[in-house]
Amino acid sequence: MAFLERNANRGSISTSYDVDNSLKLEQDNTEYLHKTPGSSGNRRTFTLSAWIKRTEFARLSGGGDYIFQAGDGDYNQSDRTLLKFNHDDTIYFGGGSAYLIKTNRVFRDASAWYHIAMIVDTTDGTAGDRLKLYVNGVRETDLATNTAPDQNFQFAFMKDDKHVVGYNHTDSSNPMSGYIAEVVWLDGTAANITDLGRVDSNGVWVPKDVSGLSVGTNGCYLDFKDSSNLGNDASGGTDFTLNNIAAIDQATDTPTNNFCTMNQNAR
Repeated sequence: MAFLERNANRGSISTSYDVDNSLKLEQDNTEYLHKTPGSSGNRRTFTLSAWIKRTEFARLSGGGDYIFQAGDGDYNQSDRTLLKFNHDDTIYFGGGSAYLIKTNRVFRDASAWYHIAMIVDTTDGTAGDRLKLYVNGVRETDLATNTAPDQNFQFAFMKDDKHVVGYNHTDSSNPMSGYIAEVVWLDGTAANITDLGRVDSNGVWVPKDVSGLSVGTNGCYLDFKDSSNLGNDASGGTDFTLNNIAAIDQATDTPTNNFCTMNQNAR
C-alpha cells in the first residue's frame, strides 16, 4: 500500500490562494514541454517544485515517469540530472544511473495532489543539507539512497542545455501521465519550503502565491493559465516549447479544486 504524508490534498479546499489551472499530460501521446537556455545559470544552488496528481502507475519495467530532466548526457549528474517517479513508485533524484536520493516509501495515491520540492545547495558546508527533498511540506528523511554530492558540485539543471518537463528526452522514453501545476524553478535560490506552500487550519499542505519569487536566470514559473500558450513562463522568462500539447490539455483539476478520480490501484 502507499504511505501517505501530511494530510494529502484529496478534496477541494478553501484557501486564500486558488490555483485555477493545471496541465494534463498523457504518456500515450508523449506530451511534454522543453526549453534550452542560452547560457548557464547557477548549477550549485537551485529549487525544483511542482504540484502533481498521478493518473497511471504499474511501470513494472523501464525507467519510470520523469517529472523534470536537464542535460543531454548520460554519464553523471553534471551531464544529466533528473527528478522522477521510479518504476516502483518511489521518488528518485540524480542522473544517469547514479541516483543520489531515493525514497523508501511509495507514491500511489491517485486521489491526491502531491507537492514535490527538490532543494539543492551544494555550497552548504553540511553535506547532509546539500540535497533536501520535500513532499507536501515535510522533508523526506527515510531514504533508501541518500548520497551527498561533493561540495560545490555542479548539476545539469540551470546549464545551457535542454530542460524538460514530463519526459526523458535523452532516451526518448518515459513520458509522465498525470496533472501538473504550479511549476517553479528557482535559479540561484535554495528556497525555504514555506516559500512554496503552507499548512492550513486543517493541517493540509496547500499552495501559496509564488508569483513574487525571483526565478533567476534559467528559472521559471508555469501556471498554465493561457490555453493558447501553455508553455508560457509567467515570470517573464523564455517560454517552453510544447510537444503534442494543445489547448484541450489545460485542466481545472488543481491542488485547490481536486476532482474525484478512479483508484488506479483497485484492479
